[in-house]
Amino acid sequence: MPGNTRRALVAAGLTAVLGLAACGGGGSGTGAVADVTASPTYSGELSILTKFGQAELAPYFTDLAAAYEQQHPDVDVKLIQETDQSVKDKTKTLVASQALPDIYFTWTGNWADNFTRAGLAADLTPVLGPGTEWGSTFSKPMLDAFAQDGKYYGIPLYTDAKFMGYNEKVFADLGLDVPATFEELLSDCGTIQAAGLEPIAFGNKDGWPGLHYLQQLFAYNVPTATLEADFDPATATWTDPGYVKSMEQFVQLVQRCTSTGAQSNGVLYTTAKQQQSDGHAAMYYQEIIEFDGTAAEGTPLARDGFGFFPLPVPEGAAGDPEAIEGAPEGYFVNARSKNAALAVDFMKFVTSQENGKVLSAPPYGQPSAVVGAAGTSSPAVAASVQELDEASAVIPWLDTITVPDVASAWLAGGEALVNGDRTPQEVLAGVQKASAAAKG
Repeated sequence: MPGNTRRALVAAGLTAVLGLAACGGGGSGTGAVADVTASPTYSGELSILTKFGQAELAPYFTDLAAAYEQQHPDVDVKLIQETDQSVKDKTKTLVASQALPDIYFTWTGNWADNFTRAGLAADLTPVLGPGTEWGSTFSKPMLDAFAQDGKYYGIPLYTDAKFMGYNEKVFADLGLDVPATFEELLSDCGTIQAAGLEPIAFGNKDGWPGLHYLQQLFAYNVPTATLEADFDPATATWTDPGYVKSMEQFVQLVQRCTSTGAQSNGVLYTTAKQQQSDGHAAMYYQEIIEFDGTAAEGTPLARDGFGFFPLPVPEGAAGDPEAIEGAPEGYFVNARSKNAALAVDFMKFVTSQENGKVLSAPPYGQPSAVVGAAGTSSPAVAASVQELDEASAVIPWLDTITVPDVASAWLAGGEALVNGDRTPQEVLAGVQKASAAAKG
């Protein structure tokens, strides 16, 4: 599916959420608001849309479903396992057909807000809010990330953030230290390329990998208050000079640090990840939840040694040099589900400390949101979570914090920057136009 078509479908799906809610439809149930405080009836089918579709992640929910069914033989857990990209399109399809499952994956930000505003996410405050037994088991910042207007909707599963993963042996062999500045990173790319290796593996076929670079650079180059105001069309202007500067830096990185260059828009992010895992690339800009998969036991990267560092701060940056891009990710209970009480019970099982420890440990490496469950993480995952905890601010993903039309404008703009089809100024003008239209 062409990128522009895919983005249009995702945006249309989110718009459909609002339309369906206004019509009172949606979900697996009768249309009545779910009672999340009721005692569960351990029978029937429980449907779940996960973002654990990749082969190395799929067993986690498969094993949990089997264990829950063993405890409750009359319950049939139906899993819909999708990947980071396909879950967006699948969610759109399920919303449009008024068939959202009992439990479904969500990001934070505007993505989540669309569902809560539309009444498609159950209000879990009575069972998950402050002072509740279940709520107290979670890290408060992660729990608060899914709150809106004092109500708690989302169940955080794990935390996540973006770091540059690197091959320690390659850096040692070439006499390179962790770059202290963005400019030093660009210089190091030349040294690595001269040694016959790919400096930074980059696959941007889905559009969002490029936005991850841009959002971190925005955090560095744009004052935080300005950045946060621009995420909301009601207060956005998108005029700060840091945006153009960030896009110029991103273009430099694509041109100087990747051999694929403009062709990166045809490369899957999973292909780029494999390049580093196989020892063919010195670096790959990745999420914490990818660490253990990229450097899995037996891979050349695991043999050479895996290290990580935040994307270096450009010289003269006017934003926050201590900010890190990232966000927790979690799950909603369908507000129209007839099985809401069973859904809550299943998610309590999923987020037990015991299961949180399994999630945090290799091979999954997803640092659990449950307090005390991340002690099983690999050294790299544990150290990255510590860096995230010490960050001055956590800046959410650009394509989920903004409204759909603005996210689509950034996705199209990011791909155009990689292709060289548009200048940063032209991309920013497109974003400004989309933001103004969203304001109404």
